[in-house]
Amino acid sequence: MSSPIFPRKIPYVRLGKSGLKISRIILGCMSYGSSEWMDWVLDEEEGIKHIKAAYDAGIQTFDTANVYSAGLSEVVLGKAIKQHKLPRDEIVVMTKLFAVTTRTPGETSRFKDPNWKEDENGYVNQHGLSRKHIFESVKHSLERLQLDYIDLLQCHRFDYDTPIEETMQALHDVVKAGYVRYIGMSSCYAWQFCAMQSYAIQHGLTPFISMQNHYSLIYREEEREMMGALKHYGVGSIPWSPLARGLLTRPVDKNNDSARNNSDPGVIRFTKAYLGGGGEETIKRVEELAKKKSCSMAQLSLAWMLHKDVVSAPIIGTTSLEKLADLLGALDVKLNADEMKYLEELYEPKPVLGVM
Repeated sequence: MSSPIFPRKIPYVRLGKSGLKISRIILGCMSYGSSEWMDWVLDEEEGIKHIKAAYDAGIQTFDTANVYSAGLSEVVLGKAIKQHKLPRDEIVVMTKLFAVTTRTPGETSRFKDPNWKEDENGYVNQHGLSRKHIFESVKHSLERLQLDYIDLLQCHRFDYDTPIEETMQALHDVVKAGYVRYIGMSSCYAWQFCAMQSYAIQHGLTPFISMQNHYSLIYREEEREMMGALKHYGVGSIPWSPLARGLLTRPVDKNNDSARNNSDPGVIRFTKAYLGGGGEETIKRVEELAKKKSCSMAQLSLAWMLHKDVVSAPIIGTTSLEKLADLLGALDVKLNADEMKYLEELYEPKPVLGVM
C-alpha cells in the first residue's frame, strides 16, 4: 500500500564535517514500540507504517535507542527495514546506549522514575558507558535491529562512574570491529563533551561527529556553550524535542491537547520551564507569524531551527501521518533576519533540562 504522504524531494546534508549524509529531517522512533512502555507509543504495525511513510517522503535517517520501549523500538525499526526492503546502503540508522534495556516494556526504570536504581533491581553492569556495557549493548541492538552494523552509535548521557579513557577507547574499538560506522554524543554539559572529544583527538581515537542535544525556540540554553563547542570541532547538532514536546505546534490555550502531555512525566516536568522565561509569549508570536506566512505553527517552529547553521537536522517524532506530512512542509518556509529576531528576542534563561 502506498503512503498517503505525497513524495517530495528532501535535501540531504553532511552530518557535521563528516562524510555521512543524512536527511535534513530525521525521524525519531521513540514513538514506536509498545504502548506498555508509555501509553502514547504506537505498537508494531502502526510504527512500521509510519517508518515506511517517512521513507517514501524522502526521510532516510532514523533515530532510536535501546531504552525506548525496552528495546522494542529498535525491533520495530528493524522489521520496517526488512519488510519494506529499505536499501541498507542508503538509509542511516542511529541508536543510543547508556540506560538499562528493561526485560519488559512495562517495567519501571530510571527513564520513568529518576529515583529508580539499576543495581538494586538486577541490572548490574547493564547501564552506563563502561567497556562491558558498550560491547554488550551494541551486540543486543544489532540483534534487535536485524542489522550487521549501526551507522551512528550515540552515548545517551554522560557516565560519571566510568573513566572517559575507557569509554572513548571502547567506542573506538566497536568502530574498528565493524559494528559501528560513526559515534555521537547526546545531552551532556559542554565541558563533558569537550573532555571526551579532545581525549579522542589527542589519542588518535574515533571522534564524535554529532551531538543530539535538547534545543528548540523556547529552550535555547545550548547556545551558551555547547553550540560554540560544536562549531569548533565541526560536529553537527541533531536536536531532540525541536518542537518542545508539541508546545510549539499549537496555541497556548490548547497545550494540553495531547495524550503524551497528560501521561509522560518528562513532558509534565518540562512544560513549566518551557512556558516560563518568555516561552508563552514566544508561542503567541509563533502563532501570529505562522498565520501571516500561511503555514502551520509546527512548520514555522521547525523552519526556525532549520535556519540555524550548526543544526544538521532536527529529530521529529509523531504518531500521526498527517502531522508527519505537515512537518515536512517546514522545508519550504523561509524566514528573514527580522523574523528570526522577532521569534528569538523574548527568550530568557531557563533551568537546564535533559542533562544528568
